[in-house]
Amino acid sequence: MTAYLIRRLVQAVLILLGVSLITFFLLYALPADPVRQIAGRSATAETVENIRRQLGLDQPFVVQYWRYLTGLVQGDLGRSYLQKTDVSTLIAARLPATLLLMAGAIFCELMLGLTMGIIAALRRGTTTDNALMITSFIGVSAPQFVVGLLLLYVFAVKLGWFPIGGYGTFAHMVLPSITLGILGSGWYSRMMRSSMIDVLRQDYIRTARAKGLSRRRILLRHALPNAILPIVAMIGIDIGIFMGGIVVVESVFGWPGIGQLAWQAIQRVDIPIIMGVTLVSACAIVLGNLLADVVTPFIDPRIRVR
Repeated sequence: MTAYLIRRLVQAVLILLGVSLITFFLLYALPADPVRQIAGRSATAETVENIRRQLGLDQPFVVQYWRYLTGLVQGDLGRSYLQKTDVSTLIAARLPATLLLMAGAIFCELMLGLTMGIIAALRRGTTTDNALMITSFIGVSAPQFVVGLLLLYVFAVKLGWFPIGGYGTFAHMVLPSITLGILGSGWYSRMMRSSMIDVLRQDYIRTARAKGLSRRRILLRHALPNAILPIVAMIGIDIGIFMGGIVVVESVFGWPGIGQLAWQAIQRVDIPIIMGVTLVSACAIVLGNLLADVVTPFIDPRIRVR
């Protein structure tokens, strides 16, 4: 296990290094000029060049990336061009809101996905099964900004059950959590259906039925704990999906997380913030996958780390 963890940690460092290199190069190659955003449209050419020199943006790519990487090793994510604040401070202020939204989204997708998957497995081949699988397919395929706007229009504008946007109360969290959770619930329902069908065919389930155990006890005591094991690994993978969709969802609902921070930085070509949010997101994805790989063998004794 120790050798496995060391190998995975080395792989994680290499992945993060690759992410930083690719992201930095793409931002370096962008036709948009961050200096123009800072200086303003009325700035003279001399002013623009002075700002470019002060920020070190007149240096070659290798020099700029090495300077950024050196600061990154020391825990310095850089300083925002426009807000004049350390990126680590900006991310730390926004991260709790994003983590809260992510927790709510995971809860929603588990409740929706597992419930749909279990019902579809128990009613396999029926109209209910087909309807639930079609619903899950629609949930997976629907763009998150469309789902978010639709939920806002129906439940916030028309019915008035929830606030249109903002942050601070449980009511503010419901619609964005559901919007993020709908995508994952589609995957969970299909995975749970397949896993539950496979488990219900096992010999120990037939033995439990032969002993006269109730259907509810068989389902909750024997089938569900074994069928839910593949879901554990998917939760870690979901972090990456959330980090990709959270930019859109937070912008739609006005949720003050790192997704909204990244969207604002993209509009302003604030490179340090874009780099910081990208690396934090990459770290979350890598740690989520690593946690899933480490925890799963302890939950399922059939799996061993080799």
